[in-house]
Amino acid sequence: MKLIVGLGNPGRKYQETRHNIGFEIASALMGPLGSPSIKKRFDGETAEAIYQGQKVLVLCPDTYMNASGTSVRKAVDFFKLDPSGDELLVVCDDLNLPLGRLRFRKEGSAGGQKGLADIIAKLGTNHFSRLRFGIDRPPAEIEVIDFVLSKFAAQHRKVVDDAIGLAVCAALQWVVSGVSHCMNQYNAASPQS
Repeated sequence: MKLIVGLGNPGRKYQETRHNIGFEIASALMGPLGSPSIKKRFDGETAEAIYQGQKVLVLCPDTYMNASGTSVRKAVDFFKLDPSGDELLVVCDDLNLPLGRLRFRKEGSAGGQKGLADIIAKLGTNHFSRLRFGIDRPPAEIEVIDFVLSKFAAQHRKVVDDAIGLAVCAALQWVVSGVSHCMNQYNAASPQS
């Protein structure tokens, strides 16, 4: 089983915000996975499918970003997954990357991302794959929390949508080839402009 977790906050008021890019990518995965039915499990919404012979579960926690680890831990325990063994991929926003830049990592700190921090705390390890999606830094006059909970500007939406398409391809490549291959394939790619 391969578990892909898209991070975000539930509810209409958070839709299409920078912090919910993990949810947007998870939603975009549904088409290539054959539009599986959505179920409520593990304190989140899940969809299960087969992709190139691999069982895949996509999970969007309903716990709000800062408590994402509770949902992820339940799914990891249920399926007896080894997070460090290319069985868990967490997809989230990253303030420290240019808009639309993708970066895979196989381990590391949360880098200020609260959802990742909670997952690391709840799993007791930082050894799991993550796909970070660049959302850029906020202008000096805007607080970080206000920035991540705001929507992308209309003129940036094409860059975001193109990068979501690339992130879907990247996540599916991870299912088949693992994080080391994806780091080589995607980390050098330039953001669209």
